[in-house]
Amino acid sequence: MRTHRLDLALQGGGTQGAFTWGVLDRLLEDERIRFGAISGSSAGAMNAVALAAGWTEGGRKGAREALLRFWSRVADSLRLAQWASAWMGMVPDPALAASAPLRAAMEIAQAWLAPSADANPLRSVLRETISFDAVRRCTEMQVYVGATVVRTGQLRIFEGRSLDVDAVLASACLPTLFPAVVIDGEAYWDGGFMGNPSLLPLLDHSPTLDLMLVQLYPSRRRAMPQTAAQIVERIQEIGFHGSLVKELRSLAILQRVVRDEGLDTTRARVPLLRKAGRLRIHRIEGGEPLDALSTPRPLQSSWHQLLALRRAGHAAADAWLRENATHLGRRGTVDLIAEFLDNGGR
Repeated sequence: MRTHRLDLALQGGGTQGAFTWGVLDRLLEDERIRFGAISGSSAGAMNAVALAAGWTEGGRKGAREALLRFWSRVADSLRLAQWASAWMGMVPDPALAASAPLRAAMEIAQAWLAPSADANPLRSVLRETISFDAVRRCTEMQVYVGATVVRTGQLRIFEGRSLDVDAVLASACLPTLFPAVVIDGEAYWDGGFMGNPSLLPLLDHSPTLDLMLVQLYPSRRRAMPQTAAQIVERIQEIGFHGSLVKELRSLAILQRVVRDEGLDTTRARVPLLRKAGRLRIHRIEGGEPLDALSTPRPLQSSWHQLLALRRAGHAAADAWLRENATHLGRRGTVDLIAEFLDNGGR
């Protein structure tokens, strides 16, 4: 049986990262697929370290078990947040939102949901479910985790020995929910601000030519946002997806230069140039259907919500494999030049 090695670029997106869990679970079921390097931010970083730790400890089966263990523990940590959101939403009159008792209750809820750095609920989730020693010992795949430096706004990539609980917490640190994560005197926020995820480590350091992007945010939306809440949500979405769009467009420009100029880059000294012309891009996208799955339903537990996202990811990966597995090692299934240059980004 012929096997194909894939690099993975795992986008962050909060609990929608359970979609990525489903994608990885399906890819791990396929003996033809092996993983090379992995770049992830936020929830993508958590999926990446869970996958690497599990693989080190038990191969494919261990990786699937590690992902299951991590996300089931995430569901436990979401129970308080879900309860608080539901309770705060039970306001019969919007005008009451300005009342002193409700405002005080909201402040208490925010204190529960945005604790001190030491009490960040994700810290205990990571410590209890992932062996970072196993992540650092993983020889099958190289893991890259991105976080944003608060002071400069630049992206830092954690890899190798620097991969620990703090690095992943930094990558997933939304400043509206958690205080900045300080590592060696430097403060960090969510990696999704500057690289969601960053493709550069995969282009610079990995010899693998097939790159799978697991994308949570939709490439395009059909409807124009109308309400204030929809507009704010779309602005935030563009911000977190924009860093990836910029990297993909830059890669498309480089690929078109190589193609149109007829350049032979196979012997180029710069790894990025040597790889760009031959890189085969693939994508599994959650898209707009994730919106409905990410919205809690009445009487639906956090666990069942995450399982619904996982099933969607598993089904999307299964459909991709049935349609495109034969293209691995031969050609890409995403044409970046057509998507970002020829069509003007439409």
